Amino acid sequence: MRRMFFGLLAVAVAAFTGNVARADAFEDILKKGTVRIATPLDVPPFGSQNEKREPEGFDVELAGMVAKALGAKLEMQQVTGANRIPFLLTNKVDIVISVMGLTPERAKQIMFTSPYADTHLAVFGPKSADVKSAAEIGSLKVAAAKGTTQELALSAMNPKATIMRTEDDATAAAAYLSGQAELFATNSLIIPDLQKRNPSKEFDVKFVIRRSPAHMGVRMGEQNLVRWLDSFIFFNVMNGELNRLHEKWLGMPMAPLPSL
Repeated sequence: MRRMFFGLLAVAVAAFTGNVARADAFEDILKKGTVRIATPLDVPPFGSQNEKREPEGFDVELAGMVAKALGAKLEMQQVTGANRIPFLLTNKVDIVISVMGLTPERAKQIMFTSPYADTHLAVFGPKSADVKSAAEIGSLKVAAAKGTTQELALSAMNPKATIMRTEDDATAAAAYLSGQAELFATNSLIIPDLQKRNPSKEFDVKFVIRRSPAHMGVRMGEQNLVRWLDSFIFFNVMNGELNRLHEKWLGMPMAPLPSL
């Protein structure tokens, strides 16, 4: 009995000290002084490259603000709608800031922060296209980046719809602009920039898929990191910095958003 008691005690102590010794992502970032953040470069004005091939946009600038607030060096990695979550699951990045919408299915894989920007997803096309809902798409082809909220939602709304699933949002936009697809499913906030660059192309709202605020994402179980990011979002709502980003990149004030 004595031997069994000390054996069990040793196992309990080992388990306890193992848990104590385990550093989480937030602690690792603070200790190493480096944070790995994934942002898009195919979804202006959230992320793109300027004429000098430098990353810029709402999410890009926000990533810099997060790194500065952490007192850490920023290691930025480019992601698309399809690989945002895999980059987290395979520990290639610590945080994803990539105009990502929250769904219950995604929340089984990663943790989301409170929202930092309000957007809605919609299907756009020429004024001549008589489409007012997903059920009315008919034989028209819709370009959408695979793995994005709009592609997944549209597939669920109309499983028979002909969807051109592209690698990223920029390719989906190019497919619509070139006439390879008659419709384009995307985030509403990228349309003003596309319209400005392509004044001869029509971007009429055919129907709204759903409201889809943007959230940051972290790996499942990283409670300290997600809580700090929620605090960061709250602080920058209150001091007006997030509103400044909205005015600068989106041309509109920040709308009130619920917290998680």
